[in-house]
Amino acid sequence: MKVFVIAGEASGDRLGAALMEGLKSLRPDVTFDGVGGPLMQAQGMESLFAMDELSVMGLTEVLPQYLHLRRRMIQTADAVLNARPDVLITIDSPDFCLRVAARVRRSARIRTVHYVAPSVWAWRPGRARKMAAHVDQVLALLPFEPPYMEAAGMRCDFVGHPVVSGPDADADLVAAFGDGPLLLALPGSRKSEVSRLMPVFGDALGRLKAHRPDLRIVLPAVPHVAGLIRDHLADWPETRVIDASDTALKRAAFAAADLSLAASGTVSLELARARTPMVVAYDMSWLSWQIMRRMALIDTVTLVNLVVGEKVVPEFLGPACKGEAIADALRTLMDDPTSQERALEQTMHALGEGGDPPGLRAARAVLDGLG
Repeated sequence: MKVFVIAGEASGDRLGAALMEGLKSLRPDVTFDGVGGPLMQAQGMESLFAMDELSVMGLTEVLPQYLHLRRRMIQTADAVLNARPDVLITIDSPDFCLRVAARVRRSARIRTVHYVAPSVWAWRPGRARKMAAHVDQVLALLPFEPPYMEAAGMRCDFVGHPVVSGPDADADLVAAFGDGPLLLALPGSRKSEVSRLMPVFGDALGRLKAHRPDLRIVLPAVPHVAGLIRDHLADWPETRVIDASDTALKRAAFAAADLSLAASGTVSLELARARTPMVVAYDMSWLSWQIMRRMALIDTVTLVNLVVGEKVVPEFLGPACKGEAIADALRTLMDDPTSQERALEQTMHALGEGGDPPGLRAARAVLDGLG
């Protein structure tokens, strides 16, 4: 059995490696070609070129690289056609992966699976119909996504979210965070969002600290924004910054925290796995907010709320992202930390916690689609 797999960024490399491991356990004769990072290469694939070449985000960053990326897209599509695999699996990175899939489909009928459904339930629903012209099957991370893909004419299998897999927090590292109320501050990992959110988060936490002087604050910072974060900490209450690239320490911080203030994003699922209640806040430019609120099809951005179908996690978005209101919500959460308990349990159960690993489920779905 021959499989061609394409991933364009680190998260896709993790998904791809787990899927490849699952396929190898079910079909020992499987071989792999494609594009991937170190984790996928460790599973037995020689990457066509360095995956990092595709890890470009943002319009101003992509434009200077457009011609090079287009050459890589054509090279990858040609490699698929030359390999004639039993299945082509593209993983996230839709700007690159779906262009490869479309180019391949114009020349050959190779079964194509796309791993990670686009968030058509949130905005731009027409993307599903466009995908259906060259994608046969979608592997979804969220349980409510299959109907959207199926309505556009593609098979879609919910295979579970990768947040449910991986090791639990080390008990000794958790204990090392000590006693007393602990708040986890998560102002994002991009420089633009950190710059915008740090002053608001600092204002909210200063107000909360005045109400609860015994509160301790921990902030996991990824290396490329750590300096920017430290520049803003002068206006914060006392805060311990830890290295978010130390995954064991970060996992322990999530488990040790009593509550969290977080930027919107998939981090809400990491907090759900740790059973850490949260308040979500996010701000953006006035123009971006006007565009987003007009295009959005949903009235909540927090994945926990979307999975359970109700607004359990408080959100402060755009013009509502103000320190005083956020501090009030955090005080309420500290007074009743069990208010989100059921929703966090329900979310993790819905995402596949306690079942087979998502990579194995994804492998089964691919093989079933091949018949």
